[in-house]
Amino acid sequence: MTGKNARHNAFLRLVSGNGATSGSESRYSLPPTKEMVIGRDPSCQVVLDAMMYRMVSRRHAVVRPLSLSPDSKFSWVLCDLNSANGTYLNGQRLYECQELHPGDRISLGADGPQYVFEYEFTYQTPATTVNQVTPLPSATNYHSHTQLKQPDSVSFTQLFPIISTGKDLTRKAYLVPGILTVIFVVLMFATVGQPQANQVIVATYIAFAAYYFVYQLCGKEKPWWVLMASALGTTAILLSPVLDLFIFVFRGILPGSLPSPQESITFTELLVRMFFGAGLMEELLKALPVLGAFAIGRMLSSPWREKIGVWEPLDGILLGTASAVGFTLLETLGQYVPDITQNVGTGAAGQLAGLQLLIPRILGSVAGHMAYSGYLGYFIGLAVLKPSRSWQILSIGYLSAAALHALWNATGSINALLLVVVGVLSYAFLMAAILKARALSPTRSQNFATRFLGPK
Repeated sequence: MTGKNARHNAFLRLVSGNGATSGSESRYSLPPTKEMVIGRDPSCQVVLDAMMYRMVSRRHAVVRPLSLSPDSKFSWVLCDLNSANGTYLNGQRLYECQELHPGDRISLGADGPQYVFEYEFTYQTPATTVNQVTPLPSATNYHSHTQLKQPDSVSFTQLFPIISTGKDLTRKAYLVPGILTVIFVVLMFATVGQPQANQVIVATYIAFAAYYFVYQLCGKEKPWWVLMASALGTTAILLSPVLDLFIFVFRGILPGSLPSPQESITFTELLVRMFFGAGLMEELLKALPVLGAFAIGRMLSSPWREKIGVWEPLDGILLGTASAVGFTLLETLGQYVPDITQNVGTGAAGQLAGLQLLIPRILGSVAGHMAYSGYLGYFIGLAVLKPSRSWQILSIGYLSAAALHALWNATGSINALLLVVVGVLSYAFLMAAILKARALSPTRSQNFATRFLGPK
Protein backbone atom coordinates (compact mmCIF):
# COMPACT_ATOMS: atom_id res chain seq x y z
CA MET A 1 0.00 0.00 0.00
CA THR A 2 2.58 2.50 -1.13
CA GLY A 3 1.45 6.06 -0.61
CA LYS A 4 -1.13 5.11 1.98
CA ASN A 5 -0.94 5.34 5.76
CA ALA A 6 -3.01 2.77 7.68
CA ARG A 7 -4.41 3.81 11.03
CA HIS A 8 -6.07 1.38 13.42
CA ASN A 9 -9.24 2.66 15.11
CA ALA A 10 -11.17 0.79 17.77
CA PHE A 11 -14.12 2.02 19.75
CA LEU A 12 -16.94 1.06 22.06
CA ARG A 13 -20.50 1.81 21.02
CA LEU A 14 -23.16 2.16 23.69
CA VAL A 15 -26.16 0.03 22.67
CA SER A 16 -28.28 0.09 25.86
CA GLY A 17 -28.43 2.66 28.65
CA ASN A 18 -28.01 6.39 28.47
CA GLY A 19 -26.24 7.30 31.67
CA ALA A 20 -22.86 8.34 30.33
CA THR A 21 -21.91 11.74 31.68
CA SER A 22 -18.89 12.28 29.49
CA GLY A 23 -21.03 13.62 26.68
CA SER A 24 -24.09 12.79 24.64
CA GLU A 25 -22.17 10.65 22.16
CA SER A 26 -22.60 6.88 22.27
CA ARG A 27 -19.25 6.00 20.68
CA TYR A 28 -15.99 6.00 22.64
CA SER A 29 -12.69 5.76 20.77
CA LEU A 30 -10.03 3.44 22.19
CA PRO A 31 -6.55 5.00 21.85
CA PRO A 32 -3.78 2.46 21.18
CA THR A 33 -1.49 3.99 23.78
CA LYS A 34 -3.56 4.04 26.96
CA GLU A 35 -6.24 2.07 28.73
CA MET A 36 -9.90 3.06 29.05
CA VAL A 37 -11.47 2.55 32.48
CA ILE A 38 -15.27 2.35 32.67
CA GLY A 39 -17.13 3.11 35.90
CA ARG A 40 -18.90 5.65 38.07
CA ASP A 41 -15.75 7.35 39.34
CA PRO A 42 -15.20 10.77 37.74
CA SER A 43 -11.58 9.81 37.07
CA CYS A 44 -12.66 7.04 34.64
CA GLN A 45 -12.33 7.60 30.90
CA VAL A 46 -15.95 6.45 30.41
CA VAL A 47 -18.02 7.83 33.28
CA LEU A 48 -21.50 6.51 34.06
CA ASP A 49 -24.19 8.25 36.07
CA ALA A 50 -23.84 7.09 39.69
CA MET A 51 -27.55 7.52 40.43
CA MET A 52 -28.78 5.73 37.33
CA TYR A 53 -26.33 2.82 37.30
CA ARG A 54 -25.99 1.67 40.89
CA MET A 55 -25.05 -1.81 39.69
CA VAL A 56 -21.86 -0.37 38.14
CA SER A 57 -18.81 -0.15 40.39
CA ARG A 58 -16.72 2.99 40.81
CA ARG A 59 -14.01 1.39 38.64
CA HIS A 60 -15.84 -1.48 36.98
CA ALA A 61 -13.84 -2.66 33.95
CA VAL A 62 -10.94 -1.61 31.75
CA VAL A 63 -10.14 -2.00 28.04
CA ARG A 64 -6.37 -2.18 27.48
CA PRO A 65 -4.35 -2.02 24.26
CA LEU A 66 -1.96 -4.84 23.52
CA SER A 67 0.64 -4.84 20.79
CA LEU A 68 0.60 -8.09 18.84
CA SER A 69 3.73 -7.65 16.75
CA PRO A 70 6.56 -5.23 16.02
CA ASP A 71 4.70 -3.83 13.00
CA SER A 72 2.32 -2.04 15.40
CA LYS A 73 -0.73 -4.22 14.98
CA PHE A 74 -2.89 -3.76 18.05
CA SER A 75 -5.36 -5.82 19.96
CA TRP A 76 -7.52 -4.82 22.89
CA VAL A 77 -8.31 -6.87 26.00
CA LEU A 78 -11.15 -6.49 28.48
CA CYS A 79 -10.50 -6.96 32.19
CA ASP A 80 -12.86 -6.83 35.15
CA LEU A 81 -11.64 -4.64 38.01
CA ASN A 82 -13.05 -6.78 40.83
CA SER A 83 -16.47 -5.21 40.31
CA ALA A 84 -19.34 -5.99 42.68
CA ASN A 85 -21.75 -7.24 40.00
CA GLY A 86 -19.31 -8.58 37.44
CA THR A 87 -18.44 -7.84 33.82
CA TYR A 88 -20.01 -9.98 31.09
CA LEU A 89 -18.61 -10.64 27.63
CA ASN A 90 -21.16 -12.04 25.18
CA GLY A 91 -23.34 -13.15 28.09
CA GLN A 92 -20.56 -14.96 29.98
CA ARG A 93 -19.12 -13.58 33.20
CA LEU A 94 -15.52 -12.50 32.84
CA TYR A 95 -13.08 -13.73 35.46
CA GLU A 96 -9.81 -13.10 33.63
CA CYS A 97 -8.74 -10.68 30.94
CA GLN A 98 -9.95 -11.68 27.48
CA GLU A 99 -9.20 -10.41 24.01
CA LEU A 100 -11.93 -8.45 22.25
CA HIS A 101 -13.13 -9.14 18.72
CA PRO A 102 -15.39 -7.03 16.51
CA GLY A 103 -19.01 -7.41 17.51
CA ASP A 104 -18.26 -8.52 21.08
CA ARG A 105 -20.92 -7.32 23.51
CA ILE A 106 -19.79 -6.03 26.91
CA SER A 107 -22.27 -5.77 29.81
CA LEU A 108 -21.51 -4.11 33.15
CA GLY A 109 -23.47 -6.34 35.49
CA ALA A 110 -26.14 -8.76 34.33
CA ASP A 111 -28.68 -5.98 33.74
CA GLY A 112 -26.37 -3.00 33.31
CA PRO A 113 -25.36 -0.85 30.35
CA GLN A 114 -24.03 -2.67 27.29
CA TYR A 115 -21.33 -1.76 24.77
CA VAL A 116 -20.31 -3.32 21.46
CA PHE A 117 -16.64 -3.45 20.55
CA GLU A 118 -15.96 -2.39 16.96
CA TYR A 119 -12.73 -2.11 14.99
CA GLU A 120 -11.78 -0.37 11.76
CA PHE A 121 -8.78 0.49 9.59
CA THR A 122 -8.53 4.01 8.22
CA TYR A 123 -6.46 4.34 5.04
CA GLN A 124 -5.25 7.85 4.26
CA THR A 125 -3.87 9.05 0.91
CA PRO A 126 -3.11 12.63 -0.09
CA ALA A 127 -6.54 12.85 -1.74
CA THR A 128 -8.85 10.46 0.08
CA THR A 129 -9.58 8.82 3.40
CA VAL A 130 -11.16 5.36 3.37
CA ASN A 131 -12.67 3.73 6.46
CA GLN A 132 -12.98 -0.02 6.41
CA VAL A 133 -14.23 -2.08 9.34
CA THR A 134 -11.95 -5.12 9.42
CA PRO A 135 -11.60 -7.86 11.99
CA LEU A 136 -8.23 -8.38 13.60
CA PRO A 137 -5.99 -11.15 12.34
CA SER A 138 -6.79 -14.40 14.06
CA ALA A 139 -5.35 -14.19 17.53
CA THR A 140 -5.22 -16.53 20.44
CA ASN A 141 -6.01 -15.85 24.06
CA TYR A 142 -4.64 -12.76 25.73
CA HIS A 143 -2.39 -14.84 27.95
CA SER A 144 -0.46 -16.23 24.97
CA HIS A 145 0.94 -12.76 24.22
CA THR A 146 3.25 -10.54 26.15
CA GLN A 147 1.26 -9.08 29.02
CA LEU A 148 1.35 -5.44 29.98
CA LYS A 149 4.16 -4.74 32.39
CA GLN A 150 3.37 -3.10 35.68
CA PRO A 151 5.52 -0.06 36.54
CA ASP A 152 8.27 -0.68 39.06
CA SER A 153 7.36 2.33 41.20
CA VAL A 154 5.23 1.81 44.28
CA SER A 155 2.64 4.41 45.21
CA PHE A 156 1.81 5.58 48.71
CA THR A 157 -1.68 4.05 48.52
CA GLN A 158 -0.20 0.73 47.44
CA LEU A 159 1.89 0.69 50.59
CA PHE A 160 -1.04 1.83 52.74
CA PRO A 161 -4.14 0.42 50.97
CA ILE A 162 -6.57 1.57 53.65
CA ILE A 163 -6.06 5.20 52.59
CA SER A 164 -7.44 4.63 49.08
CA THR A 165 -10.24 2.14 49.66
CA GLY A 166 -12.64 4.67 51.15
CA LYS A 167 -16.29 3.70 50.84
CA ASP A 168 -15.39 0.35 49.29
CA LEU A 169 -14.62 -0.91 52.80
CA THR A 170 -18.26 -0.65 53.81
CA ARG A 171 -19.70 -1.64 50.43
CA LYS A 172 -17.46 -4.51 49.40
CA ALA A 173 -15.42 -5.58 52.43
CA TYR A 174 -18.24 -6.15 54.94
CA LEU A 175 -16.75 -3.60 57.34
CA VAL A 176 -19.91 -3.16 59.42
CA PRO A 177 -20.37 -6.92 60.02
CA GLY A 178 -16.68 -7.09 60.91
CA ILE A 179 -17.03 -4.28 63.44
CA LEU A 180 -20.08 -5.92 65.01
CA THR A 181 -18.23 -9.24 65.20
CA VAL A 182 -15.37 -7.61 67.11
CA ILE A 183 -17.83 -5.92 69.48
CA PHE A 184 -19.68 -9.16 70.18
CA VAL A 185 -16.42 -11.07 70.72
CA VAL A 186 -15.33 -8.49 73.31
CA LEU A 187 -18.72 -8.75 75.01
CA MET A 188 -18.44 -12.55 75.07
CA PHE A 189 -15.08 -12.26 76.81
CA ALA A 190 -16.49 -9.70 79.22
CA THR A 191 -19.38 -11.97 80.26
CA VAL A 192 -17.35 -15.11 80.95
CA GLY A 193 -18.67 -16.43 84.24
CA GLN A 194 -22.07 -14.76 83.72
CA PRO A 195 -23.97 -17.52 81.89
CA GLN A 196 -27.25 -15.70 81.31
CA ALA A 197 -25.65 -12.55 79.91
CA ASN A 198 -23.25 -14.62 77.82
CA GLN A 199 -26.12 -16.67 76.38
CA VAL A 200 -27.97 -13.51 75.33
CA ILE A 201 -24.87 -12.15 73.57
CA VAL A 202 -24.08 -15.44 71.83
CA ALA A 203 -27.69 -15.90 70.73
CA THR A 204 -27.94 -12.33 69.45
CA TYR A 205 -24.76 -12.63 67.42
CA ILE A 206 -25.74 -15.96 65.85
CA ALA A 207 -29.17 -14.56 65.01
CA PHE A 208 -27.56 -11.48 63.45
CA ALA A 209 -25.25 -13.69 61.34
CA ALA A 210 -28.11 -15.92 60.19
CA TYR A 211 -30.25 -12.94 59.25
CA TYR A 212 -27.37 -11.20 57.47
CA PHE A 213 -26.99 -14.29 55.30
CA VAL A 214 -30.64 -14.03 54.23
CA TYR A 215 -30.31 -10.26 53.75
CA GLN A 216 -27.39 -10.73 51.37
CA LEU A 217 -29.33 -13.33 49.41
CA CYS A 218 -32.31 -11.00 49.03
CA GLY A 219 -30.11 -8.19 47.74
CA LYS A 220 -32.50 -5.34 48.50
CA GLU A 221 -31.58 -2.53 50.84
CA LYS A 222 -33.98 -2.03 53.73
CA PRO A 223 -33.21 0.33 56.64
CA TRP A 224 -31.84 -1.53 59.64
CA TRP A 225 -34.22 0.24 62.00
CA VAL A 226 -37.22 -1.00 60.01
CA LEU A 227 -35.96 -4.57 60.26
CA MET A 228 -35.20 -4.10 63.95
CA ALA A 229 -38.72 -2.76 64.48
CA SER A 230 -40.15 -5.91 62.91
CA ALA A 231 -38.15 -8.14 65.28
CA LEU A 232 -39.00 -6.05 68.34
CA GLY A 233 -42.65 -5.88 67.28
CA THR A 234 -42.92 -9.66 67.35
CA THR A 235 -41.19 -9.76 70.73
CA ALA A 236 -43.67 -7.21 72.09
CA ILE A 237 -46.61 -9.24 70.80
CA LEU A 238 -45.31 -12.36 72.54
CA LEU A 239 -45.07 -10.45 75.83
CA SER A 240 -48.53 -8.88 75.48
CA PRO A 241 -52.06 -10.21 76.09
CA VAL A 242 -52.33 -10.77 72.33
CA LEU A 243 -50.49 -14.07 72.80
CA ASP A 244 -53.15 -15.28 75.24
CA LEU A 245 -55.84 -14.45 72.67
CA PHE A 246 -53.99 -16.43 70.00
CA ILE A 247 -53.58 -19.40 72.34
CA PHE A 248 -57.28 -19.31 73.24
CA VAL A 249 -58.36 -19.29 69.58
CA PHE A 250 -55.90 -21.74 68.04
CA ARG A 251 -55.35 -24.11 70.96
CA GLY A 252 -58.65 -23.75 72.76
CA ILE A 253 -61.33 -23.29 70.13
CA LEU A 254 -59.47 -24.87 67.21
CA PRO A 255 -57.91 -28.38 67.51
CA GLY A 256 -54.42 -27.13 68.24
CA SER A 257 -53.83 -28.14 71.84
CA LEU A 258 -50.27 -29.31 72.41
CA PRO A 259 -49.92 -32.89 73.70
CA SER A 260 -48.55 -33.51 77.16
CA PRO A 261 -45.47 -35.77 77.63
CA GLN A 262 -47.70 -38.52 79.09
CA GLU A 263 -50.26 -38.37 76.27
CA SER A 264 -50.08 -41.02 73.54
CA ILE A 265 -51.38 -39.95 70.12
CA THR A 266 -50.88 -40.99 66.51
CA PHE A 267 -48.64 -39.10 64.11
CA THR A 268 -51.65 -37.90 62.11
CA GLU A 269 -53.29 -36.43 65.21
CA LEU A 270 -50.01 -34.84 66.25
CA LEU A 271 -49.60 -33.32 62.79
CA VAL A 272 -53.11 -31.84 62.91
CA ARG A 273 -52.52 -30.35 66.34
CA MET A 274 -49.22 -28.86 65.28
CA PHE A 275 -50.80 -27.42 62.15
CA PHE A 276 -53.32 -25.43 64.18
CA GLY A 277 -51.48 -24.89 67.46
CA ALA A 278 -48.02 -24.10 66.05
CA GLY A 279 -48.22 -23.56 62.30
CA LEU A 280 -51.32 -21.40 61.86
CA MET A 281 -50.98 -19.64 65.20
CA GLU A 282 -47.30 -18.75 65.17
CA GLU A 283 -47.08 -17.89 61.47
CA LEU A 284 -49.99 -15.47 61.75
CA LEU A 285 -48.46 -13.95 64.87
CA LYS A 286 -45.10 -13.43 63.14
CA ALA A 287 -46.85 -11.96 60.09
CA LEU A 288 -48.45 -9.16 62.12
CA PRO A 289 -45.40 -6.82 61.93
CA VAL A 290 -45.21 -7.42 58.16
CA LEU A 291 -48.88 -6.53 57.76
CA GLY A 292 -48.36 -3.55 60.03
CA ALA A 293 -45.48 -2.29 57.87
CA PHE A 294 -47.69 -2.67 54.82
CA ALA A 295 -50.47 -0.62 56.44
CA ILE A 296 -48.07 2.11 57.63
CA GLY A 297 -46.35 2.31 54.24
CA ARG A 298 -49.64 2.98 52.47
CA MET A 299 -50.21 6.05 54.63
CA LEU A 300 -46.79 7.60 53.96
CA SER A 301 -45.36 9.52 51.03
CA SER A 302 -42.10 8.81 49.19
CA PRO A 303 -39.40 7.99 50.11
CA TRP A 304 -40.71 6.78 53.49
CA ARG A 305 -43.40 4.58 51.97
CA GLU A 306 -40.76 2.58 50.07
CA LYS A 307 -38.43 2.36 53.08
CA ILE A 308 -41.03 1.14 55.56
CA GLY A 309 -43.79 -0.45 53.52
CA VAL A 310 -44.25 -3.76 51.72
CA TRP A 311 -44.38 -3.22 47.96
CA GLU A 312 -42.88 -6.41 46.60
CA PRO A 313 -42.02 -9.98 47.70
CA LEU A 314 -38.47 -9.02 48.77
CA ASP A 315 -39.90 -6.55 51.29
CA GLY A 316 -42.11 -9.28 52.72
CA ILE A 317 -39.22 -11.74 52.99
CA LEU A 318 -36.92 -9.25 54.72
CA LEU A 319 -39.54 -8.17 57.25
CA GLY A 320 -40.86 -11.71 57.75
CA THR A 321 -37.44 -13.17 58.50
CA ALA A 322 -36.65 -10.25 60.82
CA SER A 323 -39.88 -10.95 62.68
CA ALA A 324 -38.82 -14.59 62.98
CA VAL A 325 -35.51 -13.54 64.54
CA GLY A 326 -37.35 -11.76 67.34
CA PHE A 327 -39.65 -14.75 67.84
CA THR A 328 -36.75 -17.25 67.93
CA LEU A 329 -34.66 -15.22 70.36
CA LEU A 330 -37.47 -14.78 72.88
CA GLU A 331 -38.69 -18.36 72.55
CA THR A 332 -35.18 -19.79 72.94
CA LEU A 333 -33.87 -17.53 75.69
CA GLY A 334 -37.17 -17.19 77.52
CA GLN A 335 -38.48 -20.75 77.35
CA TYR A 336 -36.29 -23.54 75.97
CA VAL A 337 -32.92 -22.66 77.49
CA PRO A 338 -34.28 -21.99 81.00
CA ASP A 339 -36.31 -25.20 80.87
CA ILE A 340 -33.41 -27.46 79.94
CA THR A 341 -31.08 -25.68 82.36
CA GLN A 342 -33.55 -26.27 85.19
CA ASN A 343 -34.07 -29.91 84.24
CA VAL A 344 -30.35 -30.70 84.04
CA GLY A 345 -29.31 -28.57 87.01
CA THR A 346 -28.27 -25.04 87.87
CA GLY A 347 -24.55 -25.82 87.81
CA ALA A 348 -22.04 -26.14 84.98
CA ALA A 349 -23.88 -29.09 83.45
CA GLY A 350 -27.09 -27.08 83.14
CA GLN A 351 -25.27 -24.11 81.63
CA LEU A 352 -23.55 -26.37 79.09
CA ALA A 353 -26.84 -28.03 78.16
CA GLY A 354 -28.43 -24.61 77.70
CA LEU A 355 -25.63 -23.48 75.40
CA GLN A 356 -25.78 -26.73 73.44
CA LEU A 357 -29.48 -26.13 72.81
CA LEU A 358 -29.15 -22.41 72.14
CA ILE A 359 -26.66 -22.65 69.26
CA PRO A 360 -28.58 -25.09 66.99
CA ARG A 361 -31.93 -23.42 67.70
CA ILE A 362 -30.74 -19.95 66.70
CA LEU A 363 -28.49 -21.07 63.85
CA GLY A 364 -31.11 -23.49 62.58
CA SER A 365 -33.73 -20.76 62.36
CA VAL A 366 -32.63 -20.26 58.73
CA ALA A 367 -34.33 -23.59 58.03
CA GLY A 368 -36.93 -23.05 60.76
CA HIS A 369 -38.80 -19.95 61.88
CA MET A 370 -37.02 -17.68 59.37
CA ALA A 371 -37.83 -20.08 56.53
CA TYR A 372 -41.54 -20.27 57.35
CA SER A 373 -41.97 -16.55 58.01
CA GLY A 374 -39.86 -15.50 55.03
CA TYR A 375 -41.87 -17.82 52.81
CA LEU A 376 -45.13 -16.30 54.02
CA GLY A 377 -43.61 -12.83 53.63
CA TYR A 378 -42.98 -13.62 49.96
CA PHE A 379 -46.69 -14.24 49.46
CA ILE A 380 -47.62 -11.06 51.31
CA GLY A 381 -45.41 -9.07 48.95
CA LEU A 382 -46.71 -11.00 45.94
CA ALA A 383 -50.28 -10.15 46.96
CA VAL A 384 -49.30 -6.47 46.91
CA LEU A 385 -47.94 -6.84 43.37
CA LYS A 386 -51.05 -8.72 42.21
CA PRO A 387 -53.95 -7.29 44.25
CA SER A 388 -56.66 -8.87 42.09
CA ARG A 389 -55.53 -12.35 43.28
CA SER A 390 -54.44 -11.31 46.77
CA TRP A 391 -56.74 -13.61 48.77
CA GLN A 392 -55.78 -16.66 46.74
CA ILE A 393 -52.10 -15.80 47.06
CA LEU A 394 -52.29 -15.15 50.81
CA SER A 395 -54.25 -18.35 51.45
CA ILE A 396 -51.71 -20.52 49.64
CA GLY A 397 -48.79 -18.82 51.37
CA TYR A 398 -50.31 -19.01 54.85
CA LEU A 399 -51.29 -22.67 54.57
CA SER A 400 -47.93 -23.64 53.01
CA ALA A 401 -45.89 -21.93 55.73
CA ALA A 402 -48.07 -23.45 58.46
CA ALA A 403 -47.75 -26.91 56.90
CA LEU A 404 -43.95 -26.72 56.82
CA HIS A 405 -43.92 -25.55 60.42
CA ALA A 406 -46.24 -28.34 61.55
CA LEU A 407 -44.27 -30.97 59.63
CA TRP A 408 -41.04 -29.94 61.39
CA ASN A 409 -42.66 -30.08 64.85
CA ALA A 410 -44.33 -33.43 64.20
CA THR A 411 -41.37 -35.27 62.63
CA GLY A 412 -39.12 -34.22 65.50
CA SER A 413 -40.72 -36.90 67.64
CA ILE A 414 -40.21 -39.68 65.09
CA ASN A 415 -36.82 -39.75 63.41
CA ALA A 416 -33.81 -37.44 63.18
CA LEU A 417 -33.30 -38.29 59.51
CA LEU A 418 -36.83 -37.12 58.68
CA LEU A 419 -36.10 -33.93 60.58
CA VAL A 420 -33.14 -33.33 58.28
CA VAL A 421 -35.33 -33.85 55.23
CA VAL A 422 -37.96 -31.39 56.46
CA GLY A 423 -35.31 -28.85 57.41
CA VAL A 424 -33.69 -29.02 53.99
CA LEU A 425 -37.12 -28.77 52.37
CA SER A 426 -37.97 -25.64 54.39
CA TYR A 427 -34.64 -24.05 53.53
CA ALA A 428 -35.18 -24.86 49.83
CA PHE A 429 -38.64 -23.27 49.95
CA LEU A 430 -37.17 -20.05 51.36
CA MET A 431 -34.34 -19.95 48.84
CA ALA A 432 -36.74 -20.57 45.95
CA ALA A 433 -38.93 -17.73 47.20
CA ILE A 434 -35.92 -15.40 47.38
CA LEU A 435 -34.80 -16.22 43.85
CA LYS A 436 -38.31 -15.76 42.48
CA ALA A 437 -38.71 -12.52 44.44
CA ARG A 438 -35.50 -11.17 42.93
CA ALA A 439 -36.75 -12.03 39.44
CA LEU A 440 -40.08 -10.28 40.10
CA SER A 441 -38.57 -7.26 41.82
CA PRO A 442 -39.38 -3.85 40.25
CA THR A 443 -35.95 -2.72 41.51
CA ARG A 444 -34.09 -5.71 40.07
CA SER A 445 -31.46 -3.56 38.36
CA GLN A 446 -30.40 -2.19 41.76
CA ASN A 447 -30.17 -5.59 43.46
CA PHE A 448 -26.77 -6.22 45.01
CA ALA A 449 -27.18 -9.98 45.49
CA THR A 450 -25.54 -10.77 42.13
CA ARG A 451 -22.15 -10.38 43.77
CA PHE A 452 -23.13 -13.18 46.16
CA LEU A 453 -25.04 -15.68 44.04
CA GLY A 454 -24.37 -14.56 40.50
CA PRO A 455 -27.04 -13.10 38.20
CA LYS A 456 -30.60 -14.39 38.73
